[in-house]
Amino acid sequence: MATSLSRRAFCQQSTAGLVAAGMASSPLATWAAEQAFFGKKLPRVAAINSIYRLRSHAYHIAGRFIHGYTIGGNHYQPSFKLARMFNDQSPSDDLGPLVCKKHDIELAKSAEAALGGESSLDVDAVLLIIEHGDYPVNSFGQVEYPRYEYFERVMNVFQKSGRSVPVFVDKHLSYDHRKAAKMVEWSKKLGFGLMAGSSLPVTWRQPEIEPELGTAFDEAVVVFGFDRATTEIYWFHALEVLQCMLERRRGGETGVKSVRLLQGDAVWKAGDDKLWSWDLMERALARCGSRNYGRVRDQVLKPELILVEYLDGTRGAALNLIEATSEFAFAGRIKGVREPISSCFYLPAPPGARFFDPLTYNIEKLFKSGKSPYPVERTLLTSTILDHAMHSQKNGGTEVSDPTMKIAYQAPVSSGFFRGSHIDNP
Repeated sequence: MATSLSRRAFCQQSTAGLVAAGMASSPLATWAAEQAFFGKKLPRVAAINSIYRLRSHAYHIAGRFIHGYTIGGNHYQPSFKLARMFNDQSPSDDLGPLVCKKHDIELAKSAEAALGGESSLDVDAVLLIIEHGDYPVNSFGQVEYPRYEYFERVMNVFQKSGRSVPVFVDKHLSYDHRKAAKMVEWSKKLGFGLMAGSSLPVTWRQPEIEPELGTAFDEAVVVFGFDRATTEIYWFHALEVLQCMLERRRGGETGVKSVRLLQGDAVWKAGDDKLWSWDLMERALARCGSRNYGRVRDQVLKPELILVEYLDGTRGAALNLIEATSEFAFAGRIKGVREPISSCFYLPAPPGARFFDPLTYNIEKLFKSGKSPYPVERTLLTSTILDHAMHSQKNGGTEVSDPTMKIAYQAPVSSGFFRGSHIDNP
């Protein structure tokens, strides 16, 4: 009997339900409900992962396409079908086979098979989640995740099939800035939407600040503290926090002049020499609920610092202060404004790790529209800065100036970060 309901009446009922649930602003939710009601075939997604186990990025991102997640305190089911999955590694705690069997997902034996075959593309979007797993670390302290290598295999299928679809690449495009640039070049040549990056630019902010486009930033500091794995993994997050704020400055993003990575006493000396702001560091730390007691200079044993000098003269700094905080926070000074702005980029804890909710929602925007909600050039720039910073560290903190960091783009009007509550309604 329900199928006799008209499309207009169904949409009216759906909208009323979404209003009651606080989700009326989500056209994707309406579209998903309509697709499910009328039995239409949902767009198909292929997930190419490094590993699928508890708390892995594939578990959190691909898993949300299967199980759904929370928006505004209410359950939200993505309007896509995860059709196939390929996992590069299968450890003893591998959840891939079990999840695929339980949810009618084809567990592919190769990346090409996940897409439909070497020359046959039969999916509508691609998740490339090459994060976590057992991979070598090179002499520069970079985990050699094969993101580029798997992306190249996806490109081969696109070219042979004569068709391309939107692709999301988790975290930085590649540890090698030359490979990262090639990935962006491929997307432009083949004409498909490419999105990359982490959850940090779109997670909750406390307080909820979003600088207007054209903000006259003078300098900014990001603080964080992580030592549970290779530091490069967390440097990327810190640079994304810095970039998603400073890209909104007057004139847009014009690129970076130089970068260097310092450690130990050289970090404090750089602060004393006013290469970064002690005041902004303190204002950022003040936003962190995990902030430790005592003076930072006394408690932090092995400080680390990335200094970024932009081509327009703006200065940025990211500080890894392990003993001071376990969160990411930003503080920035605006020309002509007395008080700096600051915010904590809030990351709800595992196992739920709900910061993947806003990331997955923005991935859906890419898959639905074919266009990334924010420029892939942001991730290309952060990937390139990070690569040069790791080389600077290897070479004793020497300054790196390279034309590959001259990457210009305009920030989106909306950052797309989630606001409001991050917990379920009772």
